[in-house]
Amino acid sequence: MRQSQNKAVVIGGSAGAFEVLLNLLSKLPKTYHLPIICVMHMHPSDDGELASFLNEQSSLMVKQAEEKEHICPGFVYIAPADYHLLVEHNKTFSLSIDEKVNYSRPSIDVLFESAAFAYMKNLTGIILSGSNHDGANGISKIKQYDGCTIAQSPLSAKYKIMPQAAIDTGDIDFIFSIPEIMDMLLKGINHGLQTENFNC
Repeated sequence: MRQSQNKAVVIGGSAGAFEVLLNLLSKLPKTYHLPIICVMHMHPSDDGELASFLNEQSSLMVKQAEEKEHICPGFVYIAPADYHLLVEHNKTFSLSIDEKVNYSRPSIDVLFESAAFAYMKNLTGIILSGSNHDGANGISKIKQYDGCTIAQSPLSAKYKIMPQAAIDTGDIDFIFSIPEIMDMLLKGINHGLQTENFNC
């Protein structure tokens, strides 16, 4: 992880990714000061249960992202069910009910592509287990803006299609096991906050 530059982390996953996300968030210390923004493919009827459950298991504040909400350090944001989650240039969220992308809403591609434009080289994107190609285009966009890109090793993924699709773009910087992803996240603690203006 580019410690001197990183301002935010985006994570995307689908089938088999929930357990990984739970594992990662449960181990991050409360001193972790980078915002983490997540898209997990979930049932449209989810009414915040995922964010609530993860919040109980994490020392960080985990919540559903809200329209026009400012992105704050030390928070984990979960895209609400059946809404695309976008990051605006002023580091706020917007929600959209536009058509599904890769059969998904929320779509990982939509989050990653908007976050790449907002954070440019200051973004790290992580693709976890999943059974479709959502996120591959978003990874390429993060790479285009010189961000850092990570894929869960397909060997450690319950469903390898999603991380493999990202790897096949040629735009992945690191292919990591879960412990290695955890190590990279921990290396981002407290880095890159001095020059960022947070409205929190």
